[in-house]
Amino acid sequence: MIATAPASLPDSLAARLSDEQRQAVAESSREKRLATLAAALKLAEPEALTALAAAAGLDIASNLEPDLAARGLLPARLVHDYQVIPIRFGVPAGEPDAPAALSTQPLHLATAWPPDDVMADWLRTFTPRPPVWHLAVPERVHQLIIENFGVGSGSLEDGDDSYVAPETASQTEEVVDEDAAVVRFVTDVISQAVEDQATDIHWEPQEGQLRIRYRVDGLLVPVPVPQNLLRFQDAIISRLKIMARLNISEKRLPQDGRINFKANGTTLDIRVSTIPTIYAESISLRLLNQKKEAYTMDRIGMSTDEQAQITQILDYPHGIVLVTGPTGSGKSTSLNAFLRKINSTDLRIITIEDPIEYEVPGVNQMQVRPEIGLSFADALRHVLRQDPDVIMVGEIRDKDTAEIAIRASLTGHLVFSTLHTNDAPGAITRLIDMGIEPFLVASAIELVIAQRLVRRLCPQCARPAPVSKIKLIESLAILGCNAAEAELITELNSPVGCDRCRGTGYRGRIGIFEIFRLNDEMHELVLKHESTRTLAETARRNGMRTLGQSGWEKVKAGYTTLDEVLRVITVTEK
Repeated sequence: MIATAPASLPDSLAARLSDEQRQAVAESSREKRLATLAAALKLAEPEALTALAAAAGLDIASNLEPDLAARGLLPARLVHDYQVIPIRFGVPAGEPDAPAALSTQPLHLATAWPPDDVMADWLRTFTPRPPVWHLAVPERVHQLIIENFGVGSGSLEDGDDSYVAPETASQTEEVVDEDAAVVRFVTDVISQAVEDQATDIHWEPQEGQLRIRYRVDGLLVPVPVPQNLLRFQDAIISRLKIMARLNISEKRLPQDGRINFKANGTTLDIRVSTIPTIYAESISLRLLNQKKEAYTMDRIGMSTDEQAQITQILDYPHGIVLVTGPTGSGKSTSLNAFLRKINSTDLRIITIEDPIEYEVPGVNQMQVRPEIGLSFADALRHVLRQDPDVIMVGEIRDKDTAEIAIRASLTGHLVFSTLHTNDAPGAITRLIDMGIEPFLVASAIELVIAQRLVRRLCPQCARPAPVSKIKLIESLAILGCNAAEAELITELNSPVGCDRCRGTGYRGRIGIFEIFRLNDEMHELVLKHESTRTLAETARRNGMRTLGQSGWEKVKAGYTTLDEVLRVITVTEK
């Protein structure tokens, strides 16, 4: 039986939808309903929000500020379930909040979806103040709730369970005990990390608090948590260890494990690491979304010229292509993009990874397991007996792996791998330092790509701003670019901050690249054991664009900022 449209979906919009579309809107969570409605109406989300507001007779609130005085009027559970939050409205910035809890003045509420009768009834249960409703961008409403109530605060809320949202009543008919609350809280924290596109979650016991931080776009971000979180600390740590099938009674030694996590249609392979600290065990989770949309060379930020240089080598039948950079610089993502570029039915491609970050259809992917003796070197020896055309080795960590990879490339295989060096020419000297003969390095290495990831400016709010000539000249000198360009530049795009980017001014990341290819002159330098600096100077003389120059091109194109490029280059090259 087809469900009817939710009561809060205005008739004028409901009439434009099919039964199936109305059902999809009704079954979506409140923070996702606008996206579902936009897809059904074939509109962009901002346009769908405008149409919804007009049909519901509500205005759209932007630049939301929470009403701190009214924050305590509503239980966290209701706020989370209905995606609604009290906001300051019509109060000049800087003025203090009125003592709203004791007054009968209107209560301004920002919501991700128009209120229905049940929602209004619940609101009257907790406050006599007459509500004034405003629609707002769902992502911003959700973010404000997280900032002001904490991630998972609805799960750990103290007090009785007199409030049970109708949408979740079937799950909460029985008395909810502390264990169930902790299970829900951990799920909420991981789900929010997925929503924020975090790569890691760190649970860090401190004096008097359990701190939780996400790594988002390469930076650590503190996560707002419920005030009563410390009370549940031991139960939360035990829950994480149980999920990872670790020994919960062993608290003195580090442990490693894995969690297979499924929620909201997302499947995660989570790597878990625990270490003992002076307060309790600190736990780190690395989130690997195996169904994540794969990146193409375009999407990771490579220019047409950079793609042409790389694609030429990808067509070679043998040789080694190395991607270098620090941890978290997107090396595995780039290798995956290269594999997808050449993947075809007439090539046998085998990968050796730790961990497997992306599933590639048609490619044979192997997970190394050092605990049972299956290292990169051992796996590579066996792979060579599997008649491969292309081999991808997740990382060259030692001389053994390097020698086998070079031998494989010299015997007719195309080999991809990664290495930890600051720049592309440094990969050559790193291999020689490992004990590989220079003539083997010079013969096998076809291409080395150094890369970094910089935060991408939010396309919704980035605006041109005047630049300081002095600062620009100094920055270009640091990046190794032509300072004379500063005379031609009067303004550059800068971050502003909006509801879409949660006020940061940035959304996502983009790569900057340094592509190093050996020619005859550099081949001779390698044989003479010349330094990385000499190799780099020769490469630049032969047209190699450095990381700094690549970053400056992204700045001029409006993708990122000088501060971002300087941050990733100067920090990693110290």
